[in-house]
Amino acid sequence: MSDDEVYFSCEDEDETTAVTADSATDGKRKLQHDSDEETAESKRTKSESNIIATPSPNTCLANRILKDRFQLNGFRLEQEGAITRLLDGGSALVVFPTGGGKSLCYQVPAVAFRYQDEQLGRQTRGKSGVTLVISPLIALMRDQVDALHRRGVKAAALNSSMSRDQFLAAQDDLRNGRLDLIYCAPERLNSEGFISSLKDIPGGIRLLAVDEAHCISEWGHSFRPDYLKIARFAKEAAVERVVCLTATATPKVADDIRDAFAIPEEGLFRTTMYRPNLRLLAEANTKATDYVAKLAIHLKKYPGPTIVYVTIQKGAETLAAQLQNLGFNARPYHAGMATPIRAKTQDEFLVSQNMIVVATIAFGMGIDKPDIRSIVHFDMPDSIESYSQQIGRAGRDGKPSVCMFYLATKDFYLRNIFTYGDRPSIRSLRLLMQDICSPARAQLKAGDTFTLSLYTQGQETDIKAVVLGILYAQMELHFGLFRAAGMLYSRYKYMVKKPDIVHSDCSHAASVIIAGSAKASRWTHVALDELADSSGIPRANLVRKIDEWNECDAIELKKEGVQNIFRLERPLPSTPQEIDDIVHQLDVSMHATEKQNLARTKTMLSLITDQRCFSRAIADYFGETSTLAQECGHCTWCETHKQVVLPNEPPQPPDPAKVKKVLDKISIRDDARFLAKVAFGIKSPRMTALKVSQSGVFESMNVCDFLELLEVFTEACERDGGGSIEYVLHRG
Repeated sequence: MSDDEVYFSCEDEDETTAVTADSATDGKRKLQHDSDEETAESKRTKSESNIIATPSPNTCLANRILKDRFQLNGFRLEQEGAITRLLDGGSALVVFPTGGGKSLCYQVPAVAFRYQDEQLGRQTRGKSGVTLVISPLIALMRDQVDALHRRGVKAAALNSSMSRDQFLAAQDDLRNGRLDLIYCAPERLNSEGFISSLKDIPGGIRLLAVDEAHCISEWGHSFRPDYLKIARFAKEAAVERVVCLTATATPKVADDIRDAFAIPEEGLFRTTMYRPNLRLLAEANTKATDYVAKLAIHLKKYPGPTIVYVTIQKGAETLAAQLQNLGFNARPYHAGMATPIRAKTQDEFLVSQNMIVVATIAFGMGIDKPDIRSIVHFDMPDSIESYSQQIGRAGRDGKPSVCMFYLATKDFYLRNIFTYGDRPSIRSLRLLMQDICSPARAQLKAGDTFTLSLYTQGQETDIKAVVLGILYAQMELHFGLFRAAGMLYSRYKYMVKKPDIVHSDCSHAASVIIAGSAKASRWTHVALDELADSSGIPRANLVRKIDEWNECDAIELKKEGVQNIFRLERPLPSTPQEIDDIVHQLDVSMHATEKQNLARTKTMLSLITDQRCFSRAIADYFGETSTLAQECGHCTWCETHKQVVLPNEPPQPPDPAKVKKVLDKISIRDDARFLAKVAFGIKSPRMTALKVSQSGVFESMNVCDFLELLEVFTEACERDGGGSIEYVLHRG
């Protein structure tokens, strides 16, 4: 089908002139935004129009595109309302459950914008703008772009899995206005160069679609710091409208998202999480339970495509092997596997009728398989949001499917590893701020830039990479210290493929690079910083020349040693008091996050162990209680009216002999939290450097309560003169 085969089909075609973007004297689009001065009469008219409504021309356009371009006969539930609002010029928050059709809410408008422009008589060929989709999932980007291409929609993705030629082609299409949609990860918005290229798109950004939008909210179950910067980008890039999409948003999270993008309440489109074809079961297990044998019985009773969720990568490998030994068609899946193996596993699962994937949370997002018959939570998920999202992958074809939750005290050890492991110590936070606010950087002024390696800094401060990212986002957004300005590489090397192009390049930059390079056996190494200093040529010009060679395939280029660039918004703190104040505030924030994660675990436990319907409890959690009965009739509570009881297996008190052994083996006394993590079994960069796992005491006290261990080791550090105050600050 050609692009011109999409057409309007309203009963009164003259109404097409009333589409939302009307002509302005300056030639720019003017969008109809919600008026703050809406009269009572107009509100009453809107209410009455629900009874005798004339289809909006944009609704007609959306339905025609749905049928002709996506081969679907009609929208489901709130899809049409959300899409019409976007085409009318407003922004929206879409909260649909997994499999609820969120992607159509931005794909249909992305195709429609050009037809809106044509109906207004604008000469906009190549200048109808683009829909920018922010998504953290490379697999989703790839699958959606491929599907859109099959439907004749111009789309591309910019991500790390692309080849050089694919990336360059996508950039060229973007610059020349040939794309309807462009997908990228939120981290790409840290690049000033990329943001600049987006601002120069012919026609601008017509729609910004933010997938997995719950990541924006610090109250969300999978907060990602780079998501906080999207709202700022939307304002700076003057995007026309925004649609935020998520499968899981409590009322508080939904409010956070709406506030971030100034989406009014009427812009919220929510459909129920309730799925009548899902049977929600739960069983409690003691430490003596043979978990694998129990799982095998369940899998034989409920055959068909199945996902078994576990918490850690090693657990996925081990359990999949055990199931294979029992004759099941089982495969592991986790983020630590090689990309080709993960892709092969996913592709085989999509067409299989009996495959079992034992997976971490890395599996399932963006996978469109309608006939998953069973979801098993072998380990406890981190929140009700995660649980709801994962069970939502079952039975999308509407046929009966079973979701089993195995509850055991072992789950709390794994959950505590993540909860307590993500919080850095006071020592780590102080080292971080002292490094950022070094004497040399304290001399910098607003507008100056500095570079550093977050990897190296994480190793030196004993802070995990994910947590370091959150801390930097807080310093950028809450304290206004600096802004991420992209990345550069400290080491470049290349291998010449077309010597005639390289050696015939007479530019000054080319001459400097060739003369200053060091040839090894295969690769030629370039010290760009040294060349820039000695030659007087700006580093950016040297980089541009090397990239130019790479783009014309004259060389094969490799970049190493990532350095993050930050641009100061104001001078950095320079006094010990100023630095300590920020350390304290960061620690308070990390403490709040720790408490929040503990509360999520307790809420998840309550869902399973309370004397009430599972489906009703989920609905209450997400604030959608008006349409659901008190009992669903197809969960463990409704079927048995027997409470699932967690086994009485409390943690053991710290053994003084084991405490002494830890202190004898580990001489550190400046960080009680570090010692508690060693005893409990929580890894950190500092432990890796000190080879603590080989000490014989790592994980030696994993049956204890972490906070009790922290108390014991805090006392030991204070007694031995280490001066740790972790427990004093935050116990109770």
